[in-house]
Amino acid sequence: MTAILRKLVSSAITPGAAETSLVKRGFTVKNPESKEILETIGKSFLRGYSSAVEVGKPEALPTRLNSIPARYRGFAYEGAGMGFAMVDALTFARSRRVRGYLVGSGEPHIYMAYIGVGWAMARLPRFRWPRLPLDPLLQWFLPEGYGFHQAYFRTEQYVRRHHREPAAPWPFDDPHGYAARAIDQGVGRALWFVGGTDPDVVTALIEGFAPDRRADLYSGAGLAATYAGGVDEDELRSFWKRAGEHRRWVAQGSAFAAEARQRAGLATPHTALATGVFCEMSPDDAAQVCLDLRPDHAAVARWDDRASGPVFERWRQDIADKFASLGRS
Repeated sequence: MTAILRKLVSSAITPGAAETSLVKRGFTVKNPESKEILETIGKSFLRGYSSAVEVGKPEALPTRLNSIPARYRGFAYEGAGMGFAMVDALTFARSRRVRGYLVGSGEPHIYMAYIGVGWAMARLPRFRWPRLPLDPLLQWFLPEGYGFHQAYFRTEQYVRRHHREPAAPWPFDDPHGYAARAIDQGVGRALWFVGGTDPDVVTALIEGFAPDRRADLYSGAGLAATYAGGVDEDELRSFWKRAGEHRRWVAQGSAFAAEARQRAGLATPHTALATGVFCEMSPDDAAQVCLDLRPDHAAVARWDDRASGPVFERWRQDIADKFASLGRS
């Protein structure tokens, strides 16, 4: 990849560091501490993106990113997913780098890697979207990442005016139009940033959406509250209380976050604090709920998605039901 093309990708397509400013984005600034956390997350994402563009090879990425503190490293690997997808699209590489990333250095961060590819899809024309052999469960993190991007950068449209994405030709089978729900899960995760980690602001934003969208939004916000943080225990309990009938979905999102962090070896004290409030268990135990209920490949092959809906949604529902049975609803 030429230096000229690298410069094109970095300068013309990558958001500038100023784009991570809460003030510039018009997001809520709760206090200096949460502002610093959220903006450092954004900068870590951009570091991962630029590193992927510069090194070009997935196997070279850990030397660039593994010095980032555990709290923020997953976001850098998310950014790298976007970076490799963008470079592949611009060089007509047939998703070669992304494929290598998902099975190589990105594999421990697989959830974040898929989400990062979804970010790229929000910035690429549809005919340049990656074409990959996709995991039938994890593929739904592509529209999740797309939804986060749109809510973060097109906040007026997607958050204030509650825009819902029309059916799109996703690079996988979607006969039920489930991608709209996966996008909402990403929008919900972004609302944690838009609301500046303030539980009152975030829940007010969610409650402004149509009732049939709120479960997915709370799931995404619960994931962000656990993975990104920026709150203390009292604030977590306030968010939990305000989630009301959607608490099982907050717990489900929190368990997803725990699994993502545990899998990558990036657990932090805040992870345990959040799963203690939302799931009433340790991060290890919350992650294990996800693993225990995750369908194996044989089960995925047996299920008829065209008749019953995506396996991914059945997995999420089983996790939410598990926490409801434990009184987390």
